[in-house]
Amino acid sequence: MASYIDAAAIVSSGIALVIYQQAIGLTNGQVGILSGLLTFCIAIGAITGGRLGDRLGRRHVFIATMAMVVLGAVLLVLAGTFTSLLLGTVLVGLGTGADLPVSLATISEAASDANRGKLLGFSQVLWTAGILGTTATSAVVGGMGHLGGQIMFAMIGVIALVVLALRLTIPESRSWQDAHAERLAGADTVRAQRTGLKDLLTERLYLVPFAAILVFYSLTNIGANTGGQFGTWIAVNVVGVSVQLNSLISLVLFPAGFLWAFLFMRIVDTPHRMTWFLVGAVALVVSYLLPAVLGFSLPVWIIMQIVNGFGGGFAFEAIMKVWSQESFPTLMRSSAQGTTIAVARVIAAVAGILTPSLLYANPRAFYAGIAAVVLIGVVVGHLVFRSRRANLFDVEAKDLGEAQEELMEQGLRADAPAGPSAGTRPGPP
Repeated sequence: MASYIDAAAIVSSGIALVIYQQAIGLTNGQVGILSGLLTFCIAIGAITGGRLGDRLGRRHVFIATMAMVVLGAVLLVLAGTFTSLLLGTVLVGLGTGADLPVSLATISEAASDANRGKLLGFSQVLWTAGILGTTATSAVVGGMGHLGGQIMFAMIGVIALVVLALRLTIPESRSWQDAHAERLAGADTVRAQRTGLKDLLTERLYLVPFAAILVFYSLTNIGANTGGQFGTWIAVNVVGVSVQLNSLISLVLFPAGFLWAFLFMRIVDTPHRMTWFLVGAVALVVSYLLPAVLGFSLPVWIIMQIVNGFGGGFAFEAIMKVWSQESFPTLMRSSAQGTTIAVARVIAAVAGILTPSLLYANPRAFYAGIAAVVLIGVVVGHLVFRSRRANLFDVEAKDLGEAQEELMEQGLRADAPAGPSAGTRPGPP
C-alpha cells in the first residue's frame, strides 16, 4: 500500500491543485512550487526514512510515516491558504517518501527466496492501481470545484488511516531484530558488521550493485517521468489529439499494465528473470525510438505506449526493487533503496524542467535522446546483474569468513574494497 499511496498522492496533487487554483486563488507560481515541493520532499523522505528504518527498526518508521500522510491529507482537505497547502504537501511528501524503502524492506524480510520477488512485484500492481483509482475518482469529482479537490485529498487520508490501523498489527521484522541484536552483541556476522553508508560506498560487494541500480533506475526513470508528467502535453501539442482521446487511450491500455505486472510476479523468482529483463529492456528502448524514427502520429503514439508498458513491466521499477532487496544486508537495505529512490526522483525533477523546451525545439530528437539515455541504463543493469549470484539473504547470518568463502565461489567477496584491484569480478553464469 506504500506504492498505492505514492502513486495516488502524486496524481491527486497534480489534479487537485489545478482545481484549488481556481477555487482558492492559487497563482501559477504557487502551483509550481507545491508540485516541485512534493517531489523534493519524497526524495528527502526516502533518504531519511531509509536510514532511520535501518537504525531504529522498520515498524517504528512505517507507522510514523503513515501517520504523517494522514495528518498531511487532513491539512490539504481543510486548506484555505497557500501556507496550509504548503505544510500539508510537505507532510505527505516526506511521509510517502520515507515509507517506500522501509515498507519494501519489511516485505522482502517477511518473504522467502521462493516468493520474495513475487511479493515485491505485487507492490507494482498496487502502484498501477493507485494511478487508476485516482484517475477514476477525478473523472467523477473533477467538475465539483473545491469540493472535488477535497474529496481527492480525503481519499488519500482515509486509505492511509486504514493502512495505519492495519500496520499496528504488524510486528517488527524478524530479520531486523536478529541483525540489531547481533550488532549490539558484537557478533561477527555479515549483517552485524556491515551496516553503514561507509560499507555501502567502499566495499565492492555492495558498491557495484548499488552504483548499477542507481544508474539503471535514474536513467530509465527519466523516460518514465517524461511520459507520466508530460504525456498529455505531448499528445495534444505534438501528436495532435484531444485531452479526452488521450485519456481514453490511457484508460483502455491500463489493463495491459496489470497483465505485465502479474506476469512479472510469475517469472521473477525463476531462473528466467534476466531473460525477461533483456526482452523488456529491448522493448523499452524501442518504444522511445518509434516516434523518433517514424514521427508523431496517433498509431505510432498508441503502439509506443503498448511497447513501453511491456518493456517497463520487466525492465524498470519492479526489477529495481528486487535487486535492491537482494544486494544488501539487513541494516543497510532500506538505506540503499531510499537513496536510489531519492536520487532518481531529483534527477527526474531536474530533467522535467528542461523537457518542455527540448520537446518544443525538436520532439523527434528529444525522443532519440531519451532512447539513448534509457539504453545506457538497461545496459548497465544487464552487465552487472546478468551473472551476479550474490543474494545477501542467503549469507548475511553467517560468519564473515564463512560468507566470504561462499561468495568467492560465485566470484564475489564480502570484504573486498572498492577500486581497480578489488577482489575478483563476477564470474560467468
